[in-house]
Amino acid sequence: MESAATAPSARTTPTFRDATDADVDTLVALIESAYRGDSSRAGWTTEADILQGQRTDPEGVLEVVESPDSRLLTVEQDGRVVACCQLEHRGAYAYFGMFAVSPALQGAGLGKAVIAEAERLARETWGATEMHMTVISVREDLIAWYERRGYRRTGRTTPFPYGDERFGIPQRDDLEFELLVKELA
Repeated sequence: MESAATAPSARTTPTFRDATDADVDTLVALIESAYRGDSSRAGWTTEADILQGQRTDPEGVLEVVESPDSRLLTVEQDGRVVACCQLEHRGAYAYFGMFAVSPALQGAGLGKAVIAEAERLARETWGATEMHMTVISVREDLIAWYERRGYRRTGRTTPFPYGDERFGIPQRDDLEFELLVKELA
């Protein structure tokens, strides 16, 4: 357990930067802690009841870091990586993914700040007019959070990659991804 002196503070202004190769292991650990296993249960974004196994791996994170059309936005507070998200340029729109906030900081407004910065960067860097993301359709609380940020459900779905353990081991047979879209002003 962290002491109050070393625990990240939700009151410290976050700093944003692009991830580097040196961040890969830290980012994998952050993403895993936000979604899988017992540590994820400290926050509200856990997928531990619907998926076991890994959420991502070093190869997948490194691919995003090194892709010329992508960036992995890394967020630090008090010198520690506490959040991240992927932005990928896809023509007129940007794709938002690999979003993770440290479970200890969830619910304190950091996620809102990260998504707002991601939207700003997509508009200003690439001239994106929309942000797209996919969310597991049974994640109603998470989808509702995105809807409060201006995203809309499209009803367009893609199958979950059952049998590909790089994305986890499903604990139910009704998983699919739904596309959420937000127009960027």
